[in-house]
Amino acid sequence: MAVKKYKPVTPGQRGMTGYTFEEITKSAPERSLVVIRRERGGRNVHGRVTVRHRGGGNRKYIRIVDFKRDKRDIPAKVAAIEYDPNRTARLALLNYADGEKRYIVAPLGLRVGDTVLAGPSAEIRPGNSLPLTNIPVGTMVHNLELKSGKGGQLVRSAGGSAQLLAKEGEYAQIRLPSGEVRRVLQVCYATIGQVGNVDHSNVKLGKAGRKRHMGIRPTVRGTAMSPRDHPHGGGEGRQPAGMPGPKTPWGRPARGYKTRNNKQTDKYIVRRRSKSNR
Repeated sequence: MAVKKYKPVTPGQRGMTGYTFEEITKSAPERSLVVIRRERGGRNVHGRVTVRHRGGGNRKYIRIVDFKRDKRDIPAKVAAIEYDPNRTARLALLNYADGEKRYIVAPLGLRVGDTVLAGPSAEIRPGNSLPLTNIPVGTMVHNLELKSGKGGQLVRSAGGSAQLLAKEGEYAQIRLPSGEVRRVLQVCYATIGQVGNVDHSNVKLGKAGRKRHMGIRPTVRGTAMSPRDHPHGGGEGRQPAGMPGPKTPWGRPARGYKTRNNKQTDKYIVRRRSKSNR
């Protein structure tokens, strides 16, 4: 996929880039695989804002994506490559031999007319899903399960890929895009290949309006607020906050300590993610 540049006929288009959508073969989604998405503007069931800077944006419909790939040993033909407004990757519409239709995350190199298969006997080709036991060491994978049968939870965004480094006992060692090496049970399934739309990181929005179309509202700096609204606020000019280290709007430290705290899964981490990828 290529990135297109806009002719700067307006100030907002100077430096703006976008998708060419040359890989998209179908514009309208499959009606049977679409559900209505209710926008909540970052509010919980009590109406309180729990996630800031959310609201507005274009109307979106949720595509039901098959992350489990539980139709084993049934071949499916790729009918279309579609755009999904809810994720950075593209979707591939599969027509199974038994007549069922499903969406999967489209890997790089998958084309309309290709045949994909899920199961232990599948070939090592992009789009096929196999347990880690049957995948050769060194293969690039995505849509990786953490628990067998739960469905892919890791490496699902555009351009992402993980590498199978080693197999030892009932576990396999996987290097994730962050640089972290993690042990995963070999019975877990993963999809061969790299996630498509690799040029997503090269797209420049160019203007604030495109961010609003995505449902993201403006973010105000704490130093631009008053003292009653933020710990960084106040003062006759720019100055460091009168406290050790930056704070959140609620006064908690915002930097300088680890935010990951899951003792149940820390034992599966072989090597922590590299600082350059954080």
